[in-house]
Amino acid sequence: MTTSTRRNFIAGATALAASPALPAAAAGNHYWGDVRLAVATYSLRKFSRSQAIAIVKDLGIKYVNVKSFHMPYYLSKEDLSAARKEFEDAGLTIVSGGNIGLGEDDEDYVRFHLEYAKNAGFSTVVCAPTHNNLGYVEKYAEKFDLKIAIHNHGPEDEYYPNGASVLKRVKNMGPRMGLCLDLGHASRTGVDVVEEIEMAGDRLHDIHMKDLTNFADRGSQVEVGKGKLPVARVFAALKKMNYQGVVGLEYEINPNAPQAGMAESFAYMRGVLDGQRS
Repeated sequence: MTTSTRRNFIAGATALAASPALPAAAAGNHYWGDVRLAVATYSLRKFSRSQAIAIVKDLGIKYVNVKSFHMPYYLSKEDLSAARKEFEDAGLTIVSGGNIGLGEDDEDYVRFHLEYAKNAGFSTVVCAPTHNNLGYVEKYAEKFDLKIAIHNHGPEDEYYPNGASVLKRVKNMGPRMGLCLDLGHASRTGVDVVEEIEMAGDRLHDIHMKDLTNFADRGSQVEVGKGKLPVARVFAALKKMNYQGVVGLEYEINPNAPQAGMAESFAYMRGVLDGQRS
């Protein structure tokens, strides 16, 4: 990417961040829909549900992966339905929920969390199970008609550091058992994330996007486009395979005021997609 092109992306991001909302008409003749962009609401963990909804709308994003900060586990089925309706009334589409930690091997524990996902209306569950409870996860995924997207968490993750480690465990399981590839965390294990995307194929149910300036340093996360992640290659691979999931920005830095950084990240990704117009 040339310096001038990147400068245009940054200028667009600055304008977007300064705007109170992105009107529908502003979408124009763009190619952003070639890959569906989403917000992982963990990015907005310091904000209430209503605040998070407003921020997502201001970013001009339609799709969300909802974290339990915004739809807590303890809510009743009726309250979960009401919470979901708040997103829907704002014009947002919940495509998945999580990450849900499934770190206990107890069957009732797994059932509780997947029944929560069903009651919340999540069709795809981003989660972090162990190796030993995968049978329970698949059992209740089938019972509640859920897709399971196992989230990798980098070299510190004893179970699933990258996409390959997930695929190794689910390869002989049913097709609903798959992967949420966290591109930033996977990159920290030394893999080529584009190869992981291609290897996952139909088991790639969700993606979390983050960028880093140094794949050896977890703390080097930056706005998407400022780091080393091969965003253009990622989007090209997803379009080639006709990926049906979303790419959810999981912006973990500056949690008390993430809006400008999130806007810049989306502006960059939209610029990449426009640059790949066919």
